[in-house]
Amino acid sequence: MSANSAEPTTEVDVILVKAGRTKIRYPAALLHDDGTRLAVRAPWAGDGVRDFGFVRFEAGDVFTEYYWRDRWYAVKEVRTAAGALKGWYCDITRPAVLTGTRLVVEDLDLDLWRSADGTDVRRLDEDEFTASGLPTRDPEAAAAALSALTTLEHLARGDGFSALLR
Repeated sequence: MSANSAEPTTEVDVILVKAGRTKIRYPAALLHDDGTRLAVRAPWAGDGVRDFGFVRFEAGDVFTEYYWRDRWYAVKEVRTAAGALKGWYCDITRPAVLTGTRLVVEDLDLDLWRSADGTDVRRLDEDEFTASGLPTRDPEAAAAALSALTTLEHLARGDGFSALLR
């Protein structure tokens, strides 16, 4: 293990930041950290039910979340309390930063959904991304975010998606 690695017995606080403010913060069990990719598991941390029309996140759902220190996205596997796979919700983010037990991830307003069977792959929140002002304020970050979304969509539509999470 590298100096940045941690044993999978640690609990971390996942802190999702958006536009300079903490959007949500929740405890998660650290499952894996190889110095580049981290995996954590946590129950649904949102308030109540979040119904997107194509998937519902609700109490009892379990998220296994994958973050990278060198990639501009996070992939969250979503399962019911009974263990049935709902799919994967992917956030376009700046690379994750783990400091002590604080895992900080900056959300860049772009998302991707892939259903459990892989037949439904959709880009989300492109209007929010444009409205955020990031393309004007930080063109390099915006370009990295759009590139990450394209990469994830390509993987989600092909056979490379499952390899991403191994």
